[in-house]
Amino acid sequence: MQCSGLSAILHGTPKLYTTSVQLHANTVRSYKLHRPRLHRKQTRAAAIQKSQQLAERVPASSVAQEGSVLVDQPILPKRIQYIVDEFQSMSDPKERYKLLLKYARTLPALDAAKKVPANRVMGCTSEVWMTARLDDSNRIQFSGDSDSELTRGLCALLVQLMSGLKPEEVLQVKPEMLSALNLGPAVMAPSRTNGFLNMLETMRKRTVMLTEHLPRFPSLHITGDAITPQGSFAEAQAQYLAPNAAQVDALVKVLSEKKIGIVAHFYMDPQVQGVLTSAAERWPHIHISDSLVMADRAVAMVEEGCTTVAVLGVDFMSENVRAILDEAGHKDTKVYRMASDDIGCSLAEAAETGLYSDYLSQAAATGKPAMHVVYINTSLKTKAEAHAVVPTITCTSSNVVQTVLQGFAQIPDLTVWYGPDTYMGRNLAQLFTSLADLPDEEVQKLHPKHTQASVRALLPRLHYFEEGTCIVHHIFGGEVTELVCKAYGDAYLTAHFEVPGEMFTLAMEAKKTRDMGVVGSTSNILDFISSKVKCALDKPFADKLQFVLGTESGMITSIVRKVQGLLKESGRDDLEVEIVFPVSPESITTSSQTSAANGGGPVLLPGGLSMIPGPASGEGCSTEGGCASCPYMKMNSLTALMSVCERVDTPGEVLLEAYKPRAYTETVNGRSMAQAGCEPILHMRAFQSSGQLPDSLVQDVLSRVK
Repeated sequence: MQCSGLSAILHGTPKLYTTSVQLHANTVRSYKLHRPRLHRKQTRAAAIQKSQQLAERVPASSVAQEGSVLVDQPILPKRIQYIVDEFQSMSDPKERYKLLLKYARTLPALDAAKKVPANRVMGCTSEVWMTARLDDSNRIQFSGDSDSELTRGLCALLVQLMSGLKPEEVLQVKPEMLSALNLGPAVMAPSRTNGFLNMLETMRKRTVMLTEHLPRFPSLHITGDAITPQGSFAEAQAQYLAPNAAQVDALVKVLSEKKIGIVAHFYMDPQVQGVLTSAAERWPHIHISDSLVMADRAVAMVEEGCTTVAVLGVDFMSENVRAILDEAGHKDTKVYRMASDDIGCSLAEAAETGLYSDYLSQAAATGKPAMHVVYINTSLKTKAEAHAVVPTITCTSSNVVQTVLQGFAQIPDLTVWYGPDTYMGRNLAQLFTSLADLPDEEVQKLHPKHTQASVRALLPRLHYFEEGTCIVHHIFGGEVTELVCKAYGDAYLTAHFEVPGEMFTLAMEAKKTRDMGVVGSTSNILDFISSKVKCALDKPFADKLQFVLGTESGMITSIVRKVQGLLKESGRDDLEVEIVFPVSPESITTSSQTSAANGGGPVLLPGGLSMIPGPASGEGCSTEGGCASCPYMKMNSLTALMSVCERVDTPGEVLLEAYKPRAYTETVNGRSMAQAGCEPILHMRAFQSSGQLPDSLVQDVLSRVK
């Protein structure tokens, strides 16, 4: 699949290109060991097996391979070879120019009824339309047109090249094959090259849409006077806004009668969140948040009179709640999970293996200043035991880049060891490798204390754990990448610096090859979207722009406000902007959630929206899935919650013994697990507050150098 891979230059000598930023062994060191056996549940083995099947289905050109080049190209179809020969036979660029104009004159005009925004080719400076149909022999027939004569010639060239091919042949055509046309820089100016590549990508997308039934991601349509959720987004919103009244009544009754509080992680499906949010209006001891806040809220509930706490989350979250309650003097408070079986998290468990212990031991034995940056979605036990080996600070997906860069800026000769999320670690490495090629002023937009030279110097000192994976990413992430390539390959692709997953690579490639992507900060993404909307508003024709938002949901408010403001100011009613969320529709953010990235405050949503798809800022296994798609998180169902609550304070409560979370009885360096495990979290909170690593952490790093 070529969803990216559109990297050939359409004039001059053909070249071979890699499909992604390459990470060389002498640049970024990673810790590779044999993958541990995954034996917790059959679901995990099935998930990994599915991920491998997905990987086999995703064509090689859409997957980054170290040192890879686009080789083994299929033989050119005869029609394409004939046209290539025709252009190559002309040594004079002016003759090739005239031939292109001849093609433009032979292109049949497109019916006016087909010159609509839905058929527009996005990313072209001039107005270009492209349609496709299957003929009776199951071959693709294309039609196209443009308001620019030269662009019309390029369109005609592609229509003649591609019409009559079988669908699989269309998908085999790559720009590298067409570079031999040697049209020259006078014809193929950068903007026209981008347009040519975008036309080709649109033809590929139209072909896929004709031959495959593809699902659509949830999306939001924005006009000057309306914001409209579409597809699964609208369905999820309906589930959230209209919970079953009888279920809400029954839950409120049992919670209030038995003084049960609920702390829930916000990665639940819309139905569960809808019921809990409605019940919270009548019973105040229900709190939905990220894992960082759950235990604190449980303590507050107990101090306000609750005698039992139900935890809707994975096991390390309920263990954290138990440990923090014990530390606060509430050992008599009952805490229950929602299942007698393990409610696991493959990512958190990766940090509790012998492999991770070996990884930390290697960090401690370097003889250099070392700092361990651990993802927040891990247990207190992981944080405590890691901090005993290597000075440790926690991070979220929103602050990991700044945490790592600040460490390198503040502590000379520091080595950073990130874990356990392999995907985020690779993203960091890829980001910093790309950053090392940018001028100082671009680097300093991300961190003022760094330059191109300092980023290059830190690369050999950045390490990440290679054996920490999230099964949700395996299950859903591969499908997301494939679907983005097939169904949204001609759209604008955006990715935040901190987004873990393949969207980062896709957006990077779209940016480099077709000016159809952006990778950067929130402001970079907002500026990119704004510039494309302004560009469309400067043109005197109707249009529809589609942006795939590869980021967490925290920035959608600013995007909606900016885009709608531009549309209103223009007075135009013929321009529509669609924001596509490449996520599971089950992963949602609501105004009732709190976010660690927002200081524990409520998540802000655009006016009139009660929920939007995607993980909230600061936490999430991946932007593609979100833990709401996880088979373990799905064990936190309404049925399970009601079953647990109904047994509390009855003879049947004895059956809940297996529902109790593991209690930490061990100590670490003479301190309780809660005390030791909270220290890396306190380091992170100090960093978020001041922008500097706390002195206590810096001194700890320096004092442990052997």
